[in-house]
Amino acid sequence: MADAVSLAASNLVSPIVLSFVLGVAAALVRSDLSFPEAIAKGLSLYLLFAIGFKGGASVAGHGPELRLFATIAAGLLLSLLLPFLAFFLLRALARLSPIDAAAVAAHYGSISIVTFVAANTLLASSGLEPEGYMVAVAAVMEAPAILSALWLAARFGGGGEMGPKVWREILFNGSIVLLMGAFAIGALTGEKGLAEIRGFVVDPFKGVLCLFLLDMGLVAGRGLLSSRGVLTVRVLSFGFLMPLAGAALAFVVAQLLGLSVGGVVLLMVLCASASYIAVPAAMRVALPEANPALSLTLALGVTFPFNLTVGIPLYILAASSFAGP
Repeated sequence: MADAVSLAASNLVSPIVLSFVLGVAAALVRSDLSFPEAIAKGLSLYLLFAIGFKGGASVAGHGPELRLFATIAAGLLLSLLLPFLAFFLLRALARLSPIDAAAVAAHYGSISIVTFVAANTLLASSGLEPEGYMVAVAAVMEAPAILSALWLAARFGGGGEMGPKVWREILFNGSIVLLMGAFAIGALTGEKGLAEIRGFVVDPFKGVLCLFLLDMGLVAGRGLLSSRGVLTVRVLSFGFLMPLAGAALAFVVAQLLGLSVGGVVLLMVLCASASYIAVPAAMRVALPEANPALSLTLALGVTFPFNLTVGIPLYILAASSFAGP
């Protein structure tokens, strides 16, 4: 327990978390610090390629196993079910309209790949290496929540459209294509391929992640400044409560799957995070009447920083204390 507490505390003062805090602080004091859009996009592309490639190489090194397929199936099911929990919490707690509740629920059933990458990096540096196939689980959990949310919107709000544009956003979203493509390349080339480009995908990874999270901190801080009047106390409380509920559900499922401590933490992180890249694009097409400021402010301005600064250390503490070796 003492080791777990020490590990969780050290994560709070890691360069990754502190870079994000610096970005938020700079935004709140209205600094003119900013990243050119092309550089921010480049950092994102690098991180997705590196994490996908390393995950694929790890799976190639260990070979396919039954637990891999069971974990992917569990991730798919969790992504379908979490929007229902989020929807009824939003209706009961925050009293949102059915359309707004369904749109927000889609974000919380999907995942934040940035939170996943940050947690994966912290685990690796702490010696809690997760299963390599968790990258594939993350990719699978990007889209199913959109289907659940559209069903909820149609059932309770009379809205929701499942046309070709929505399917295109779901299946060919850039982050999913790059993540799964890099995973496939890593799986095909294995350890040999990883050794060839280690100097590109391994050594500079943490430094690039720090810069990326500095930019995300700026975006989150400025989103909070512009969100006055959007977030009520009830809506805000959902942004803290839902990650904990999702993580608790994932913890139980991870125990049934028999994942390692690192794998338990990553499944908790996936279920506790909320999308602010893939799902907003799909919701803009499928539920245009929903308020996008509400979903984005909650996902990026509340839940993302909560997970990065408090949630991930908390999940590591829980998994280390109660999970198996």
